[in-house]
Amino acid sequence: MNYHDPIRQSKYLRQTLSQDKKPVGFFISAGCPLAVSMPEGKWPLIPDVAGLTKYIKDEIDKEKTVIGDTPRNLADAYTELINEVVKTGKSNPNIEDILSFLRGMMQVSKGAIDIRGFSESELQNLEKIVCQKIAEKLSVELPDNKTPYHKLAKWVNNIDRDTPIEIFTTNYDLLLEEAFESLKVPYFDGFVGTRFPFFDLRAVEDNLIPNHWTRLWKIHGSINWYLKDNKDVYRSTSLEECDSYIIHPSHLKYDQSRKMPYLALIDRLNKFLRQNSAVLILSGYSFSDDHLNDTILNALRANPTAMVIALLFGDLTKTTQEEGDGGEMITKTIINHEKALELAENRSNLSIWTFDEAVIGGLRAKWKPMKSDYEAEENIGNAVRPIKDENQNIVGYNFHLGDFAVLGDFLQELIGKEQFKIEQDGV
Repeated sequence: MNYHDPIRQSKYLRQTLSQDKKPVGFFISAGCPLAVSMPEGKWPLIPDVAGLTKYIKDEIDKEKTVIGDTPRNLADAYTELINEVVKTGKSNPNIEDILSFLRGMMQVSKGAIDIRGFSESELQNLEKIVCQKIAEKLSVELPDNKTPYHKLAKWVNNIDRDTPIEIFTTNYDLLLEEAFESLKVPYFDGFVGTRFPFFDLRAVEDNLIPNHWTRLWKIHGSINWYLKDNKDVYRSTSLEECDSYIIHPSHLKYDQSRKMPYLALIDRLNKFLRQNSAVLILSGYSFSDDHLNDTILNALRANPTAMVIALLFGDLTKTTQEEGDGGEMITKTIINHEKALELAENRSNLSIWTFDEAVIGGLRAKWKPMKSDYEAEENIGNAVRPIKDENQNIVGYNFHLGDFAVLGDFLQELIGKEQFKIEQDGV
């Protein structure tokens, strides 16, 4: 039976992150805010996509506002919008599906009497309110300076590199910005200016930024990006603007100004992965965005020297028992990361690391160290954890780097190890 050695992979990741000339990037996605520890009753800091979907529906259901040219109120209009999304084949649409569908209808609503029973003004009001609700829920601050976001920022700040770190994120929140700024880590997000910071396309495309600045690319927009006078995208610091939010969960856009940052940042992801020996580490990503998946896979096909390591939360599979028609118990295995598994098994330079299994080089296998007496210092961030039975016998191993909190501990520990190595080498 084949196994993957988590200690070996941990050392490989450490070595990769310590090479100052290798292009290294992180991809921070929706699952990461769930890893932030919160006081009792306050978790999560930001809900996952399913939680955000429910929150927005509950908030809009409380509204009694009449929108558009008809007497229909906001709650009824939003419910009908969800019903229309369901008709397209999405049985349980999330907020990203709903907002993308809404944007699609807005694209063809100009000059029409109505689209699927919605007037142009209703669609515009719905989009504005949905984005406002998203921004309200995501406008939060980190609880302290010990979060995984701070540990990522500390690692970036403490490692001297010839090649700058690039961080891509699909999240609209400002948690990365908060962590970087609290530690005075310089970064560039594509915007320049003071009064109305504007998107500098040339600086993004040509990478015209100092090397000691981390690149922070917010692919799906941000709660502090706005559309001014329906034409110019700018970034604000007040979060109290009256212009339209630039929050776009898909590649579907209805305006060239909205489209420009998205396409430029997607192209930045593509260019990053086409660099020689580039490594991109994904955390909190579910592989549910087909457009992003295509961008990543096409770049990996074009550049066999690049590597993507997807750190996925939880086990790859779970086993359940159900009673059969004859009363017998039937064991069923459910795959938790089916899309990621399918992609990784067919792409040798895309690896997925879950708690219980990994796909590396296209080979799927359980985790198991090659030696049982590995030293504690080899287990960076306490990421490798033995599974014991009731008699305290080791029956397997889990590798927890798919938890963003453990990844933060891993990076925190690397800082000390790299500093120690420098001192030992006499540098």
